[in-house]
Amino acid sequence: QLQLVESGGGLVQPGGSLRLACSASGDKLDLYYIGWFRQVPGKEREGVACLGGGTKYGDFVKGRFTISRDNAKNTVYLQMNSLKPEDTAVYSCAADRLPYGLGSATGCLSADYEHRGQGTQVTVSS
Repeated sequence: QLQLVESGGGLVQPGGSLRLACSASGDKLDLYYIGWFRQVPGKEREGVACLGGGTKYGDFVKGRFTISRDNAKNTVYLQMNSLKPEDTAVYSCAADRLPYGLGSATGCLSADYEHRGQGTQVTVSS
């Protein structure tokens, strides 16, 4: 059974950077589509970036974030630069060998993933 654990969240000033990590155990992550999502209390979960047959980013990313995979470490990263207060959220990763809903316009950003991590808090504030 694939298990995902996120790390790297924290408090950062506006304009700063963070690198989130999604570490997997139980299976090889390179066999999976991977998505990073974020959620603020009271709002719907939002697709940030996803990887698998290419990469996709949410419109709000605007070149600030990069998703990448290190197969040797069985880990997927989300490098976040030029962070803004509105990026404050709980960030979580998700994985699925074939997420349901890949054929939609937003593809892996909005697909349903079987495996999800618990999330890590990112707070952007001065």
